[in-house]
Amino acid sequence: MRLGFYTFGDNAPDPTTGEQMPVSQRLRDVFERIRVADEVGLDYAGIGEHHRSDYAISSPATMISAALAQTEQITVGSAVTVLSTEDPVRVYQQFATMDQFSGGRVELLAGRGSFIESYPLYGADLDDYDALYDEKIVLLRLIDEGNPVTWSGRFRPALDEAVILPRPFDKPGRGEHLDIAIATGGNPQSSVRAGVLGLPINYAIIGGKPAQFAPLVDLYRRAAAQSGHDAASLEVSVSTMGFLADDGKQARDFFYPYYLQNMKKISAERGFPMPNRISYDATAARGGAYFIGSPEEIADRIVELHGALGHDRQIFQMDLSGVPQKESLRAIELLGTEVAPRVRAALG
Repeated sequence: MRLGFYTFGDNAPDPTTGEQMPVSQRLRDVFERIRVADEVGLDYAGIGEHHRSDYAISSPATMISAALAQTEQITVGSAVTVLSTEDPVRVYQQFATMDQFSGGRVELLAGRGSFIESYPLYGADLDDYDALYDEKIVLLRLIDEGNPVTWSGRFRPALDEAVILPRPFDKPGRGEHLDIAIATGGNPQSSVRAGVLGLPINYAIIGGKPAQFAPLVDLYRRAAAQSGHDAASLEVSVSTMGFLADDGKQARDFFYPYYLQNMKKISAERGFPMPNRISYDATAARGGAYFIGSPEEIADRIVELHGALGHDRQIFQMDLSGVPQKESLRAIELLGTEVAPRVRAALG
């Protein structure tokens, strides 16, 4: 089981103090968190993309490149690359370059994004929401198969015997291929698509009961096997909300105002029911989608979820609404030094 965290560089005003960090400081905070994650032996740090004033990161590839240059062991990836509004050729070149200089430590997690700001920003039509992604993930996969590339589609100029360079780092057992995975919020069609393409999958679990994703994982693996891929070798990862402190109640009490501020914004924008402390505690309890508590509690819950999903990696969003750096670093430290050893001992 591989463990890590992901961030969008949340930079809303602190709900307890009203203070808002300058973007420059928030970006430096993200780099420090990734360095600490590397030092404590975590496996993965994900950097996401938003084009909004309450997030500091709109160019994840730039941040990933800088983070890789400051670390030694940890894999750093996108969480996610909004592929629908990107050029797969340019994205592939960027990630292959990072893969080369980092010795194979980059991952491209391709998704459609939970927000839609990038669509008008880059001239993409929301009516093409599904078609854009379907075409571009196929092209990205084709580029990864090797040069030369011949292809034509609706949303970018055709390629005729194109040579796309650089190629990724030559990794033992993988060769010159990028680590590319598909991100989904639980759409069955996305599970089938990932399985048919033979790509790893990441499920973003933002509510409900995570164990209920088991049928989707089974659908994904069956689609992969029926398409001629070795389903057992394809990684399943999950991303969930999480936070750690030395004491479980302390963790839940501390994280609640940051969670509530984030959910107030989302609820107002999307018409969701407004959560409260009762619903928060219920979702942070055993079996729920929020992994908030002490190292012992979180380790036990990861092992329990593994029994339902058989997943290979779990990553946590732990900095909603700009959780202060001191507490963020402590949560990362606990994940690496206390949760990870417990989980690995339990799962072997």
